[in-house]
Amino acid sequence: GTLFIFADIGTERYTFSFTIRDSPTYFINVQSWGREEYIRSLSESFRVGDCVTIENPLIQTKEAEREEKFNPVTPSGYKLLLSENHSVVKTSSCYDTDTRLLALLHLPVKDPQDYYSLGDIVANGQSLHGRVLNVLAAVMAVGEPKYFMTSDKRKGQRCEVKLYDETERSFPIVCWDNESIQLAQSWIPQETVIFASDVRINFDKFRNCMTATVISKTIITTNPGKSCPSISLLLVIILESEANVLFSFIKESAQAGAVVDVYTVEQLKEKALQSDGKLEPVHGIIYGYISTLDIDETTACLASVCRFIVNEASNTCTFCTDVSPEAKSTFASFDILVDVTDHTGTLRSCYLADCVAEDTLGCTVTSSPNWRTGLKVNLLSCKLADPIEASQSLLGRDWNYL
Repeated sequence: GTLFIFADIGTERYTFSFTIRDSPTYFINVQSWGREEYIRSLSESFRVGDCVTIENPLIQTKEAEREEKFNPVTPSGYKLLLSENHSVVKTSSCYDTDTRLLALLHLPVKDPQDYYSLGDIVANGQSLHGRVLNVLAAVMAVGEPKYFMTSDKRKGQRCEVKLYDETERSFPIVCWDNESIQLAQSWIPQETVIFASDVRINFDKFRNCMTATVISKTIITTNPGKSCPSISLLLVIILESEANVLFSFIKESAQAGAVVDVYTVEQLKEKALQSDGKLEPVHGIIYGYISTLDIDETTACLASVCRFIVNEASNTCTFCTDVSPEAKSTFASFDILVDVTDHTGTLRSCYLADCVAEDTLGCTVTSSPNWRTGLKVNLLSCKLADPIEASQSLLGRDWNYL
């Protein structure tokens, strides 16, 4: 949704707009005008992905050419207007929500084959400056929100996300509004794919590169096409064939066997310091030893479909909440924190989990730790090193072992 302030002589009017959807085909824009207290309360009462019931809205014919310049393009010829005195918006808990509605969260509002690859955007360069188009890409890194004050004393915020696909390794997309920034903070780097419809493409003269910007027309679908039963089967099959290429690319790009670069702990920490908190994922090999093995909390419950951690209290997985009950099986898995040390220092709280942990420990399981700030390390493989190979690494690659 978007929030605007309009000032008349002696008065200020606030407006808030958002988009709702109840089927694969139909979605509509909703707009409300009113006092600051009402509009701010309304805008803070729900988030993207929540299910709502709207009572007593006014149905009005929309002026498509004028209104869709700043709002999402919808298939409906109408819009809904909310009145402070007559309309009510109620949110539903996840337990009261029809699973068919939750499935719509993974279905883009645009043709899933109508998008630019990141490589196409870079190749076309400044000829795309100012264009509004669709993007399908994986999340490489999510930056921290940055807050600032404008010249007219208004508070602003900004968050930059790095995307990638098979054609381009790092491409920035910038969020400026609170809702898209909150959504971006939920994305897991190298595990999340997004379909962003109607983002603005610009050429950044300062950085000499192409960028994307989330605007008031933009609708972002997280992990598109993942397990969407009973909705537009042909559309989902087409979408999954596109998005699953990226999911497969994500997994393949992080395979341990493809990693060849060797780092010391000190070198990795230096990369983190130089990145100013925006470290992009780095894959490498460390010759060291496990200096701490946390055995107090060593297991987690994973969803069989996606292998992501399940919330034990609600028995739900945020990645595949719309999977049918019979397919929503779980299994126990290792989820261990370890410290890895070499002659230059220690990497603390590294994640040793799932199959990698089983291979390392030589056994199977008979809650996930909280996210930590700073450098996050996932172990893709953990094996005894060849003494000769380790010695050569410690003393330099050109040293000949005798």
